[in-house]
Amino acid sequence: MPADNIKRAIQRGTGELPGATYEEFSLEGYGPGGVAVLLDINTDNRNRTVSEIRHCFGKNGGNMAEAGAVSWMFHKKGDIVIPKSAAKEDDLMNIVLEAGGEDLHDDGENWEILTEPSAYEAVLEAVKKAGIEPVSSSVAMIPQNYIKLEGHAANTMIRLMEALEDQDDVQNLHSNFDIDQKLLEEVAG
Repeated sequence: MPADNIKRAIQRGTGELPGATYEEFSLEGYGPGGVAVLLDINTDNRNRTVSEIRHCFGKNGGNMAEAGAVSWMFHKKGDIVIPKSAAKEDDLMNIVLEAGGEDLHDDGENWEILTEPSAYEAVLEAVKKAGIEPVSSSVAMIPQNYIKLEGHAANTMIRLMEALEDQDDVQNLHSNFDIDQKLLEEVAG
């Protein structure tokens, strides 16, 4: 390797020369069965990343979409998941509403609390103060509706999600598919 290349690399590393600049943006697309996919990207090379994402979609039964094509289907919300064994619905509903939460609903084995992003911290703190430990909590893009997938479409969607998650520049992946838990476990196992 030429000495000049080494010198420039060292200068970039120490901050003497500007290094790579990273850009954050979103990409949108559709998976099998019309499932909406929203990706949060952080990259130093936009053209390379867009090309790689387009390839992932094309190879796995999906396609890229224009900006705004699927983002309208998602709302940014605080999402707190609590095991049903940790609290009764009435007690939890009182805590959530007093702290400024929006909604509490039954998600099978868990209670799911939705909040506005601005109220997320207050609701999470109120839940923890009541001695209830959440299974998970985050501010995320929550879909307005879900698309049920089965059979070949479900398998293809799982492959697409895995391919997109393997991309280094993909920071967050949001989608509105609904696949039976047993099928997910079969594919994962």
